[in-house]
Order: sequence, then C-alpha cells, then structure tokens
Amino acid sequence: MLQSVILKVDYSMMKLNVTTRFLAFVLVAMWLPLLPTAYAASLNVGVVNAAKVIEDAPQADAARKKLEQEFAPRDKKLLEIQKKLRSLETKLERDSAIMSESARRKIERDIVSLKRDFKRGQDEFREDLNLRRNEEFGKLQLRVSEVIVSIAKEGKYDLILTDGVIYASDNVDITDQIVQRLKLMDKRSAKSKK
Repeated sequence: MLQSVILKVDYSMMKLNVTTRFLAFVLVAMWLPLLPTAYAASLNVGVVNAAKVIEDAPQADAARKKLEQEFAPRDKKLLEIQKKLRSLETKLERDSAIMSESARRKIERDIVSLKRDFKRGQDEFREDLNLRRNEEFGKLQLRVSEVIVSIAKEGKYDLILTDGVIYASDNVDITDQIVQRLKLMDKRSAKSKK
C-alpha cells in the first residue's frame, strides 16, 4: 500500500514539467526560513538575573541574619580563644628571659594547645556555617524557582532564561517582578507571624 502511494507521488511529480517543479522549489525555499521567525515572533521569553534576585530578596537578608544569630556565640568563643592566645604569646615574648624553665614550657604547651583548639574550632565553625548557609539558601532558591514558575504561568511565558544570558533587553527582563513578588510574600509572612 505504502509503496503504491510513493509510486503515485513520484509519477505525479514526473508529470509536472521542469519549470513548475523549479517554481515550487523556489517558493518552498523562500518560505522555509520564515517559518522559525514567525514562530519566534509569537514566542514569549523572559529573563531573570538570579544573582540580583538573591541579592535583593528580603528572604536572603532574613536568612543571613538568622545565620548570624545562630553562629554569633561560637564566633564570640573563637574570638576569646584567639585573644587569650595572643595574650599568652605576648607574655611569653615579654617575660621569657625572666621566667623559670618550667613556667616557660607550661606557657608554650598552653599556646600549642590553644592553637590546636582554635584551629579545630575554626574548622568546625566554617564547616557548620557552610552547611547551614547551603540549607538556608537552598530553601530560598526553591522559593525563587516557585515564584518564577508562578509569574511565568501568569504572564503566559513560553521560556524563562536565567544564567548564561549575555544580553537581555528590559522588555524581556522580569527580575524586578520576581523581587517584588518575593517582597510581597515576605510582608505576608511577617503579618501572619504577628
């Protein structure tokens, strides 16, 4: 069946004279490049500057403040250890000539012990802070993604681009809309907490 259809098509094409076939080819060749352009004209594209959204979103400030409050006591403790360490180093440098050998060794051991404690505490602090920061900003990125999808559906966007865009005109940049929606969400959540 399929072969007979193909043969009929080939046979009918043979009947057409060369000029008609050439004109058909030229018409198809002229209209073919315009098809993607016509489709692209109806394509609704938006661009979001993700870095600006994260920078301007009130939820990012709230996450930073939360992390600062959570880690302030540990930071203060590390600063106290560092201060004590400097004090012992200064004392050793200043008084080592008049100290007994056993007192000098004790201070040196205390300095080594404090340096070890400080390094360990600093490493744990950084690791814990990075984990918590990733958790908080992961939540923020999820919220930002939800807002982007919501605005895309409301605005009937066909495509939303974020990173990797070299240039986007203000006509397609929806970053400010995303930030405004996040600010509105932040105000609503602040009112609901009260």
